[in-house]
Amino acid sequence: MMTETEDRLIDAILGHVVFDGWSDTSFDAAVAETGVDPVVARGLFPRGARDLARAWHDRGDDRMVAAMEAADLSDLRYSEKVAQAVWLRIEAIDDKEALRRAMVQNVLPLNAPDGARMLWQTADRIWTLLGDSSDDYNWYTKRMTLSGVIGSTLLFWLGDDTPDASATRDFLDRRIENVMQFEKLKSRVTTGPLGRALNAPGSLLSMIRPPRPRDDLPGRSH
Repeated sequence: MMTETEDRLIDAILGHVVFDGWSDTSFDAAVAETGVDPVVARGLFPRGARDLARAWHDRGDDRMVAAMEAADLSDLRYSEKVAQAVWLRIEAIDDKEALRRAMVQNVLPLNAPDGARMLWQTADRIWTLLGDSSDDYNWYTKRMTLSGVIGSTLLFWLGDDTPDASATRDFLDRRIENVMQFEKLKSRVTTGPLGRALNAPGSLLSMIRPPRPRDDLPGRSH
């Protein structure tokens, strides 16, 4: 749960990111604008703007979860629920240019792990929210494929100028359908002779388990 100070700093930096990116310049301007003690601000966000960008992402995930929990999804198919969660995550982005700046920054080698971790976290929160009970390698493959969907959809959305981003919604629906087809194919393979052999007791696949809550890995950390 975000504190009031964290929320204020996030809101403040968004007004500067459009000009100076997720940089020390933007961070210092946000601190000055909010009147937060610089020592306190650095204590909350040791890496400055990079950590504020991560907090902004986390806040968006929180808003997506809240919107999903408040929505009536009873008439939706499972694939539609996944698509709706991704769409609500997009709607939680309160500054398109700030996302553009963040994604450009995340392609840099030093920042790439952060970017991948944030996409994985969003995918994990969606699958967890929808009741995913995978306790083997499927836990990883589901999050890997959905992370790819989220990343590609965000990139598409950044360049989409159709009314109500209808082209992005169509793009997302196609990507989700790809994921569901992959899951069906994977299910057929794993229930066949080869799959049974790969999952036999003592095999490598049979020993793969999701990270525990105390592991320093994305997922199972909330």
